[in-house]
Amino acid sequence: MLHWLETLSPLQQALLATGFTWGITALGATTVFVTREVSPRLLDALLGLAGGVMLAASYWSLLAPALEMTQGQWLPVAIGFLLGGAFVWSADKILPHLHLKEPTEGAEGPKTRWHRSILLVLAITLHNIPEGLAVGVAFGAVAYGIPEATLGGAIALAIGIGLQNFPEGLAVAMPLRREGLSPFKSFWFGQLSATVEIPAGVLGAAFVLIAQPLLPYALSFAAGAMIFVVVEEVVPEMQQSGNTDLATLALMLGFVVMMALDVALG
Repeated sequence: MLHWLETLSPLQQALLATGFTWGITALGATTVFVTREVSPRLLDALLGLAGGVMLAASYWSLLAPALEMTQGQWLPVAIGFLLGGAFVWSADKILPHLHLKEPTEGAEGPKTRWHRSILLVLAITLHNIPEGLAVGVAFGAVAYGIPEATLGGAIALAIGIGLQNFPEGLAVAMPLRREGLSPFKSFWFGQLSATVEIPAGVLGAAFVLIAQPLLPYALSFAAGAMIFVVVEEVVPEMQQSGNTDLATLALMLGFVVMMALDVALG
């Protein structure tokens, strides 16, 4: 399989990888066709698992290679990391969105009369932009033959992002189904939130192909954006229903799974 992927261009690899991560989101959203309820304990555990995967991917697949590329010079990595967090923070302020488990009046960003379903989709879409960028940047970095950026590592990142996208698809679609939307409409909105990963991934790969010197900044930028999402949104959401211990253990499990994937494939 690796040999076949090596014959593809970085843009094709990024397109294929983000298509996979979108597909897993869509798979999570298909649960609305068999049920309209999901246990809060299960949802919190899945959110914790997703958060752990994102944390591990941020370090093992993004920050560590960026530090190796700069030969231990931490300043470029720190700048990229902080810019990634600032990007998501700015998007939070500009784009109306609603976090899971929050009432409609708790929507963040500019005031709007948009339907709750749209606000929920936009919230998960904000999560998925840095995830798509991360996958694209990882595959773009492989094109330069840099030892720290391996095809196996990029594949591990795509698999990890895909794993944590399953609960995201479920977490968007299931509340909409409970509120009375049809199974198809709930599924549609659930998978829609991940479509942004595909153009974000292709753009990320294209960017590093054009601007190789900025590669450490790009890797750390994606890491900073994902860490911001985990701390500002995923962790609070997974603890709102009182399943703190379960969610925390699931987060640690997700971290270990992603770490093992990266070491095994990278």
